[in-house]
Amino acid sequence: MPVQLRIYTITPGNLQQFAREWQEKIRPVREKVGFSIPGAWSVPETNQFVWLMEYPEAASWEERDRAYFDSDERKAMDPNPARLIAKMEQYFVEPAA
Repeated sequence: MPVQLRIYTITPGNLQQFAREWQEKIRPVREKVGFSIPGAWSVPETNQFVWLMEYPEAASWEERDRAYFDSDERKAMDPNPARLIAKMEQYFVEPAA
C-alpha cells in the first residue's frame, strides 16, 4: 500500500489555524475520495504540519488525487487552507524494516 509523507511549512503564526482547517476541511474530503490518514502532527519548533496519507492501490493514486482536487468540496474551500502553506514537501515512504 503506497504511503505518502507530507510536510507543510506553515506561514508564521498560522500553525494552529492550519491544523484546524486541515481537520475540518481537507481531511474529510481526502477520506471521502478513498484515502486513509493514519496520522497528522504539528511541529511547533519548525512551524510545520506533518501527515501521512495512504491508498490501497498504487496505480490509482493519481486518479484519487485528481478526484480530490476536482471535487466540489475541495473547489468550495473558502478560504483555501493552502493560503497558509509557505512550503510543501511530499514523499512516498517505505517501511525501514
